[in-house]
Amino acid sequence: MPISTAEVEHVALLARLKLSPEEKVAYTEQLNAILEYMDKLNALDTTDVEPTAHVLPLRNVFRDDVARPGLPRERALAGAPAASEGQFKVPRVV
Repeated sequence: MPISTAEVEHVALLARLKLSPEEKVAYTEQLNAILEYMDKLNALDTTDVEPTAHVLPLRNVFRDDVARPGLPRERALAGAPAASEGQFKVPRVV
């Protein structure tokens, strides 16, 4: 089922994006091309394919999580544009 320009406009509204008419047409075409490709993939027989989380065999390469002293508060706040009572002061978000 193809995506309509109205659906692209709706998603843009939800994402608070202002799209030009040319961008709306371009995104509609691009999303429809993606959906067409997904239909081709859905047509493949995958009954003998094992589910995978990743195509390559990966292992965890992260270091062990070890507690260590953190950055002193004064040093952390030194580059802050504003601080109050030992905390970052930011504009109110409503």
